[in-house]
Amino acid sequence: MLQGKILIVDDDTDVLRAARLLLKRHFAQVDFEKNPQKIPYLVTNFDYDVILLDMNFTRDLSTGKEGFEWLDRILDINPKASVVLFTAYGDVEMAVRAIKAGAVDFVLKPWENEKLLATMQKAFEARQSDGADKTIAAPAANNNLISVSKAMQDILDTAERVAATDANVLILGENGTGKDLLARHIHQLSLRKDKSFVSVDLGALSESLFESELFGHTKGAFTDAREDRTGRFEEANGGTIFLDEIGNISLPFQAKLLTVLQNRSVTRVGSNKSVPVNVRLVCATNRNITQMASQYLFRQDLLYRINTIEINLPALRDRTEDIVPLAEYFLGMYRKKYNRPVAFLHDTLVQQMEQYEWPGNIRELQHAIERAVILSQGKTLMPKDVFMKNNAASGNEKLNTGYNLEEMEQNMINQALKKCSGNITEAARELGLSRAALYRRMEKYNI
Repeated sequence: MLQGKILIVDDDTDVLRAARLLLKRHFAQVDFEKNPQKIPYLVTNFDYDVILLDMNFTRDLSTGKEGFEWLDRILDINPKASVVLFTAYGDVEMAVRAIKAGAVDFVLKPWENEKLLATMQKAFEARQSDGADKTIAAPAANNNLISVSKAMQDILDTAERVAATDANVLILGENGTGKDLLARHIHQLSLRKDKSFVSVDLGALSESLFESELFGHTKGAFTDAREDRTGRFEEANGGTIFLDEIGNISLPFQAKLLTVLQNRSVTRVGSNKSVPVNVRLVCATNRNITQMASQYLFRQDLLYRINTIEINLPALRDRTEDIVPLAEYFLGMYRKKYNRPVAFLHDTLVQQMEQYEWPGNIRELQHAIERAVILSQGKTLMPKDVFMKNNAASGNEKLNTGYNLEEMEQNMINQALKKCSGNITEAARELGLSRAALYRRMEKYNI
């Protein structure tokens, strides 16, 4: 018998009774609770090794909304909590989303006793072996820049030569091609590698937050300025600042940014004192910024300032020889993260992946493999695991990979923040989340 403490939360008395009868033969303590409102008290006052949580309660029978809310509440109270989800067959997509949000695994209802027991034992052992830290550290940037293609090898060679200088770099490429990873790679190869790397998604900043976020503000500068705040440029002092989606900012703010770059100093909102900054500038955009400059949508002088070196990242469809190495890398990463047995790509899957256009590029491939690993039962990924429709990839059909769900969530967060002028409390209320849950998602999407 394992000396573990288990909590089961489900509004179905029969489910509670059956699960407890099974698990109490294998774990030292098995508590159960029908009322989810008691979760905060139980999680706060008792240290459970694994929590088995239903996704649907009486208020919302099929959407899983309450399950997500209670998962967030549990992780707010104890970020290291190990949560396994109970879900019906029709809720598998929701379970995948919940695992990405912090759950460790899920079990389908009606369950097989062996499967439920194995899942709970695996979650318990994982908590014991790694101190309840369910996630693995993000891989180093150069590990994600896997390539065998000549095009990417040439780019990496250029990045290595550029990194040794302080030249400003502009990275161009479609969404999902890895512009942020290349920026980090350049920083890690530079003489500033021991200093800060600060990333800012300019496309996610509302105009009301632009100056405050980049340049900082003083206490009382505006309504919510309750204390002095350091801007991103000051945070990056001595290191590298990465301005993503620079093609999205308006002309007035382009002028403000140009002034900072020319003067190498920032002035916080509400202050008249300039603060010198020494940063290495790396920018990125998926837009045709040269064409924008010719149409007077982007300042020519700012473009000259940011693109001392210009690097164009190719789309994944233009470097097909990298698809399989990347897929194998993601397979190994998520196999370890989710503790799944899958270890191989079927030959037919390899063929279809190389034929598919991957409009979402590496990001789409990554999420497709992650989703497939989460749902896998065997040791080999098949085409049906990655391509939702079991047909040959035509190159013209977008995979239903779960990527769209994350994109929608990120867009909703950005919209809520803009609507609430960056007020985290109001944005969290608008989204139906706790502040801590919203902060976790903002960190996840680098907002």
